[in-house]
Amino acid sequence: MSCSHESPSILHTLYLQHIFSNAHIGLILLDEQASIVSISTAAAKILGGTPEHFEGQNIFHLFKNLPEDRQLISKRVFEGVTVQNQAMIWYNGQSYYELLVDSFPLIDAEGQQQGAYIFIKDVTNIRSLENQIHRSERLAMIGQMAAGTAHEIRNPLTSIRGFLQILNKTLAEHNMTREVEYTNIMLDEIDRINQLVGEFLLLSKSRETRMEKIYLDELIKQFLPIVENEALLYGIEVKTEIFSNLPPVLGDKELLKQVFLNICKNAIEAMGNKGQLSLSSQLLREEQMIRIDIMDTGPGIPPYVIDKIFEPFFTTKEEGTGLGLSICQRIIHDMGGKIRVSSKGYGTTFHVCIPYLDA
Repeated sequence: MSCSHESPSILHTLYLQHIFSNAHIGLILLDEQASIVSISTAAAKILGGTPEHFEGQNIFHLFKNLPEDRQLISKRVFEGVTVQNQAMIWYNGQSYYELLVDSFPLIDAEGQQQGAYIFIKDVTNIRSLENQIHRSERLAMIGQMAAGTAHEIRNPLTSIRGFLQILNKTLAEHNMTREVEYTNIMLDEIDRINQLVGEFLLLSKSRETRMEKIYLDELIKQFLPIVENEALLYGIEVKTEIFSNLPPVLGDKELLKQVFLNICKNAIEAMGNKGQLSLSSQLLREEQMIRIDIMDTGPGIPPYVIDKIFEPFFTTKEEGTGLGLSICQRIIHDMGGKIRVSSKGYGTTFHVCIPYLDA
């Protein structure tokens, strides 16, 4: 019985090939003229191409139009200087990346520099997760405040509203039109405060959720007439492409309905008096999630706003509380899902991803 073993040099070559093809970290090997000898698949993706496209090109010529502080590698590396954890924002024409870049001189056994190599770490998702954690902590704090103060606020508000209604009726009986208008404004403002307190309460973890098996196509059919009636008032067309054979999800039916209604209502209001609201579904088997896309044909969300829309109290509406989307995100996160938003200057799409149950 005989067995064959690969020689160390072949194994070493095979090992390097696998690293450059499969490693999630970006790797770039440069010769002494700063030409790219090898580039990993991950690094090429970040730069916006394939390894074959970049190999042989001089890295300084490749990005010569970028200012020095935006270059992936400093020329000082070819003077023997090591640069570690250089933070930078990178845009390849399609995607934004937050990167940490390490650059090292490549020194041979005689102490001569033969080139350089670069490690590129994509920390975009980590930054996103950090922001999500900060938002969750802030929402938790608001929820704790709400749980402790909501009833103390609502009880006196109820009394004030009751006496104002009596006063309003008395003023109306005496034909004091201007004073009636004043009291109507006060009643409206009290209702707004009550609504805000109600939204605070939704952020409190003390709320009892009713988790059950939900089929999203059936849930959407239940609230769709409400959306269609709202859309009709604005002249908006509603289009749905929801598959009926989707696996069930586990969640609170009423809270989930609130999420979809809130997003649809925002989309309708954003479009004004014309446009199309589309609801579609997709099964993400690798992530074991169902994705519901809610897309409008409105003006879109500016890039400087899109990162803030889930922040508590951030709103672009004159009379908005800035808690609606924060609450939606909290509800979906509590179900183990996630909400993403995309907008490219025209139209906005909310992607609601919810884990599904095995059949």
